[in-house]
Amino acid sequence: MNLIKPNRNGESCGSARDLVKNAHSDGIKRDFIRVKIFVLFLCAAGFVAGQRLPRLWIFDPSILTALPAILAAAVLIIPSVRKVDEWERAIVLRFGKFHQVKGPGLFFLIPLADRIAQIVDLRIRVTDFSAQETLTGDSVTVTVDALCFWLVWDPQKAILEVEDYTGAVVLSAKTALRNAISSQDLSTFLEHGEVIQKRIQEEVDRKTTEWGITIQHIEITDIQIPEELQDSLSRLAQAEREKKGRILLAEAEIEIAKKMEEAVTIYAKNEPAMKLKILSILNEGLKAGNSMMLVPNSITEELKAKDIFGLEALTELRREKE
Repeated sequence: MNLIKPNRNGESCGSARDLVKNAHSDGIKRDFIRVKIFVLFLCAAGFVAGQRLPRLWIFDPSILTALPAILAAAVLIIPSVRKVDEWERAIVLRFGKFHQVKGPGLFFLIPLADRIAQIVDLRIRVTDFSAQETLTGDSVTVTVDALCFWLVWDPQKAILEVEDYTGAVVLSAKTALRNAISSQDLSTFLEHGEVIQKRIQEEVDRKTTEWGITIQHIEITDIQIPEELQDSLSRLAQAEREKKGRILLAEAEIEIAKKMEEAVTIYAKNEPAMKLKILSILNEGLKAGNSMMLVPNSITEELKAKDIFGLEALTELRREKE
């Protein structure tokens, strides 16, 4: 689906409307041509059949007198045969008053009495619009582009109650978007975009429901802010990230301190566990290939007293070799 981008004068509604009308008129012209070709085909088939069956073909001069009436009847009957596609509905007026919603498929109109006011497309449509240079709640000038997803669920209301329902939907969405921008600060608008989109959608849908139109979704696609504010917003975002990083680091230190406090309590109550922890630390240091390690005297004295590593045996062995 092609999107019609609005210009600065707000001419997107008219161009979209012209495209829709041209598409419907082209479809109507194609239907007329098909019906005319079908009628001509029947006439040709009848003529060929009459030539091949000369015995059954008897020329009557009275046919020439009835020929104008036949042609007039054909001119009236041919436009009365109409067709619309599966996703279209035709609004039929009879003597200027609403008669019926026709379609999809083939249907007939009463000549000189019925006419099609408009053919309505029931598929989901996408229309883009822009709130041009709107002030936010903190007096920042921004330009916001958005998309509106909507559909017509009641063709009768859309045609009979609104002159141009496409333009009405776009203008209503623009107004709701401007109101949302002016009532919120720029930071709020940037951080809570989904909530604001939902609010705009509900506001526009309340208005268009009376027209037989449903707004399915409003999506903000672009927010343009002044260049002089972009640097300040970037610095603010960087400071906010650093703040969050320091807070996370402090929370991690608190968690580590709590766990160490629990470990101290456990080691204070269980002396063998503390000694095993000391030995594991020494073992890790030796595995790392350190040639020298600083160990408290209390630990070395205790190790010598209990000869955990066989230090006395090694000393005696060296003396014997000497």
